[in-house]
Amino acid sequence: MRARTAALAATTVAAGSSGYVVAAVLTEVAADLGVTTGAAGRTITAFALAYAVGSPVLAMLTARFERRALLVAALLVAAVGNVGAALAPTLDLLLVARVLTACGAALATPAATAVAAQLNPEHKAKAMAVVTAGLTAATLLGVPAGRFVADRYGYRASFVLVAALCVVAALVVRSAVPPVRPGPAVALRQRLAPLADPPVRRLLAVSLLACLATFSVYGYLGPITGRPPDGGHLLAYGLGGVLGNAIGGVAADRHGPRTPLLVALGGCAAVLVVLPTMLAGATAVVVMAAWGALFWAFNPPLFAALVAVDPDRANLLLALNASAIYTGIAGAGVLGGAVHAPAVPLVGAAVAVAAAAIAATNRGRRLVTR
Repeated sequence: MRARTAALAATTVAAGSSGYVVAAVLTEVAADLGVTTGAAGRTITAFALAYAVGSPVLAMLTARFERRALLVAALLVAAVGNVGAALAPTLDLLLVARVLTACGAALATPAATAVAAQLNPEHKAKAMAVVTAGLTAATLLGVPAGRFVADRYGYRASFVLVAALCVVAALVVRSAVPPVRPGPAVALRQRLAPLADPPVRRLLAVSLLACLATFSVYGYLGPITGRPPDGGHLLAYGLGGVLGNAIGGVAADRHGPRTPLLVALGGCAAVLVVLPTMLAGATAVVVMAAWGALFWAFNPPLFAALVAVDPDRANLLLALNASAIYTGIAGAGVLGGAVHAPAVPLVGAAVAVAAAAIAATNRGRRLVTR
């Protein structure tokens, strides 16, 4: 792997950690700010909504900016947002800080992916896969590290840690990535044009529902178990996610996206059903790892299915998928806070089943191709 590709992957690790770290400290946030866990969960919703809406809009507004400078600026914005979260004395100010953080992450992630493709014209897919794998790595590195720091120094220190990670990523990008000219500007109408295609809409619905199912549980592990998430359990989930992402890609290449997608979603639903009764003792590590593997295994086949619908608009389709993912995460913040905590995994399982049902449909043009 070239150093510049690794530097771009560091960008998505920092951006992903910025988004996911709240899940590790939600219980402490609620207690410190004197609000319910449902109210604190709005920090998940605020970040995700700002990302989903901001990603296409900010990409359009910054289309003519030199890419390396844009990446550095976006990471520094995310760093400032994380520092603001660490200092926020009220929930309202924390929400503002999370929106600012999301704006930085929403600029950094797609820009890093596009730059990877530009700098590696002969290995575009591989380079993009390495960079997007940084989001999975965030669950392995950033979130457990945030939990570790929170256990020792308080939850505010976890935001400081992620801010430092953003600054380090900005420095690495500045030193390892050459200046990159912006690509051709794409109007917002062009970015949204693929939504007119029913197979695209169905696949985006699968992505949204899958994220709604998992993150409604992942973000509320503390309230579900009645204690802060265990760092070892979060690490197991992250390790499973990295493994599942790799297996999902291999399976999609060998068998086409349909079967791996259905297996991943169905398996994720099954794990969520048994999760509440198995989050104790040695079984918890196994269940968390299986959950992480099955959830993250759905991404590569879904990406492959989307690209197969219209290969010429692959970048636009993947950008829309990012918005669908974060819309699902935004809904997860609302769903997890609205449902009685012990019942959240069962509701999540039902949503995962709905995602699998949509993925299984074959009407008109095939939703998922071999």
